[in-house]
Order: sequence, then C-alpha cells, then structure tokens
Amino acid sequence: MPTMATGNEENGSDMQSESEESSYSMARLKLESLLNKNMRIRMTDGRTLVGLFLCTDRDCNVILGSAQEFLKSTDSFSQGEPRVLGLAMIPGHHVVSIEVESESLVNNSQGM
Repeated sequence: MPTMATGNEENGSDMQSESEESSYSMARLKLESLLNKNMRIRMTDGRTLVGLFLCTDRDCNVILGSAQEFLKSTDSFSQGEPRVLGLAMIPGHHVVSIEVESESLVNNSQGM
C-alpha cells in the first residue's frame, strides 16, 4: 500500500532550525529598517540611481521612489545634471553596489 509523504518529506528537509529562522528574522528586520531611506545604487552599465528604498523581492530587484539617474561621467570632477525618473525598478542582476546615504541614517537615529 503506498504511503503518503508528509509536508516535510516532500520538501526533502525537516522544519527549519531555530538559528535559520532567527537569521531570517534578523535579515528581515535589517531590510525593514532601511525602508524609506535614501539609497545610491550603482549599476553594471555605469549609471547611478539615487532614491528612497521602497521594496525588494527574492530576486534582489529593487524599487526606488523619487529616483534620480546620474550618468557615468568621463570627467571625474563633474557628475552632470541628474535625470528625474520618479518610481524606478532596478533588476537585481544589474546591481553592482548599494549604499545607504549617511544623512538618512543620522536623521533616523536622532528621531528615535
């Protein structure tokens, strides 16, 4: 007589250990603490987007609000005029680096 596999057996693993759950919770808390902070995202094509971090997903796509685009400058002294984009989605595979602007962190810690 065939036996039915339980939910845990179907996934090929037992329930998540407490340490995995706590690291997931800590990562989620860290991401939540960055919501509505100004971020600078450098992309593979040399562009830089600056805007408010609104959300991300499991594929590391990022949504920025009030985003501005800065083109890669040939002159190291000038960035040029930003192009206003508004709401922007950056595909995760195009992200080179993400920085939280320090003013955004300072304002948050003073407000608490």
